[in-house]
Amino acid sequence: MGNHMPEEHVDVLIVGAGLSGIGAAVRLGKEHPGKSLAILEAREAIGGTWDLFRYPGVRSDSDMFTLGYSFKPWTDAKAIADGDSIRDYVRATAGEYGVDQKIRFRHRVVRAEFSSETARWTVHAHRDDTDEPVVLTCSFLYTCAGYYNYERGYTPEFAGIEEFTGQVVHPQHWPEGLDYAGKRVVVIGSGATAVTLVPAMAEQAAHVTMLQRSPTYIVSMPSKDGIADSLRDKLPAGLAYSIIRWKNVLLTMAIFQLSRRTPGLVKSMLRKGVTAQLPEGYDVDKHFKPRYNPWDERLCLVPDGDFFKAIRSGRSSVVTDRIDRFTPTGLRLTSGAELDADVVVTATGLNVQAIGGMQLTVDGKDVSLPDTVAYKGIMLSGVPNFALTLGYTNASWTLKADLVSEYICRLLKQMDARGQQIVTPLTPGSDAPLTPFLDLKAGYIQRSIDQLPKQGPAAPWKAYQNYARDMLLIRRGPVDDGVRFTRATPASRPTPAPVGEPVTDSVTA
Repeated sequence: MGNHMPEEHVDVLIVGAGLSGIGAAVRLGKEHPGKSLAILEAREAIGGTWDLFRYPGVRSDSDMFTLGYSFKPWTDAKAIADGDSIRDYVRATAGEYGVDQKIRFRHRVVRAEFSSETARWTVHAHRDDTDEPVVLTCSFLYTCAGYYNYERGYTPEFAGIEEFTGQVVHPQHWPEGLDYAGKRVVVIGSGATAVTLVPAMAEQAAHVTMLQRSPTYIVSMPSKDGIADSLRDKLPAGLAYSIIRWKNVLLTMAIFQLSRRTPGLVKSMLRKGVTAQLPEGYDVDKHFKPRYNPWDERLCLVPDGDFFKAIRSGRSSVVTDRIDRFTPTGLRLTSGAELDADVVVTATGLNVQAIGGMQLTVDGKDVSLPDTVAYKGIMLSGVPNFALTLGYTNASWTLKADLVSEYICRLLKQMDARGQQIVTPLTPGSDAPLTPFLDLKAGYIQRSIDQLPKQGPAAPWKAYQNYARDMLLIRRGPVDDGVRFTRATPASRPTPAPVGEPVTDSVTA
């Protein structure tokens, strides 16, 4: 390696300087000011998703009162915010709390090896700017690297795509200065990205067609929150923010629970909402009646009905069909119809990638993520001193990220108080039925389900996707149910196993 420098050590190493990494660093700085901290970020900027995505109209699909941090009120007028505003908010937070000084950019973590002898992780990163390897050690490794591959988005194989004479663009890799004014655009897809792109591109394009295989549930919501605005006028900022945040949390949870219990009722409510915004006589069933129940996949939010306005104005349209192949001038569909296009946008999704694609090793053994069970949705069975942040699928990402950082701070305090150096989630009993970690039926999750950790049937091994329940479990519940605390075990003197406890990796709690 040619690296003769002594390895640098930090108490906590955070991977990722996006929404969750910055939030985690701020909380650790507040609650553990004595611990040393560094953040490794593979890209050259703060903001994660909100810096990476630069496609027209990019915005949150959660309200900002819950996507914002609990400790830093969202003060912007818009409740559904554009990507630039969110990126600025994350950067401002990093600057305000000084965590921007702790970030090392262009450091891509490749692998991390834990040793029970030293109670440390040895973390191997690659510096993409200098092409050099970098090695650090840390006592606790905390990944905030999102859940998808930042290097490349997902595009299915399309027959004849090489014959197409126009331009093909993936939203994750939007070319700077792409000129689509006066051009015919086809957006392939029907998820959050597609419904954002269509009205944004329709402002300049000759026409934008959203081509979908099957419909998605779409909900229009005001971009400004009237209740929030009046509360912010009358109450101190912190108090107003807290009330608005809870209002939105409870509203989202109520809609989710209603969808699970009475899907038929929610379907008819959503259908009424869509029908009211479409032109008279529009074929709602063909283009806006999904085959699944609400919240089997995320609902798509559209601020102020902008997506439906673009359809009503004639600047955009929806086609529900399958692609047979690309042609030199556009797309041929399985129905035989042809769609002419100058620009095709493949809003076909993400490639799921847990923990930033790094390889974990514990005491010389590689960790296979799908063979681990997630503990409280935060740690992994058999993997010591390690946490990952995966936000909610049915609510705002940050609500869960905030709880994760709270839990890690509590856990570190517990370890210090006990004088212990290692904390390892145990494996639930061998007869416990395991299910995939994420229960969404979305294509990008289903394609990658076998690469993700599993979850168990009950707490603390089940990820409930329920903020109120998690608050009790993570914020108020015990820190140490289902984990084992130990100290470093120098090779010179093996530690005897506690009496009555078998020495295996799968001790049940």
